[in-house]
Amino acid sequence: MKGALGLRPVYHYREDRIRAHIQLCWLALLLIRVVENATGDTWRNLHDELDRMHLITLATSDGRVAQRSATTAGQQAIFAALSLPEPPRFFDFTTHTD
Repeated sequence: MKGALGLRPVYHYREDRIRAHIQLCWLALLLIRVVENATGDTWRNLHDELDRMHLITLATSDGRVAQRSATTAGQQAIFAALSLPEPPRFFDFTTHTD
């Protein structure tokens, strides 16, 4: 279980924080298992494929735009298996008006 989540020692002293941390770890593991079952692949492979997606902000004197990289065939297959729409290609348009 530690391998899939990449857990490391975390030091909490209050009971509510300990409980919250355990619940978040459990939810993360549940999400990983749901994704693995829906895609039929391991979390390591899925993570490696999705990690190739990047968001780049391009800034000029006229403004700025945030654009993600093009999706690969593997990423498209993951989104399709999870019935998720592909993320938007452009996230932010800001123009400078003087």
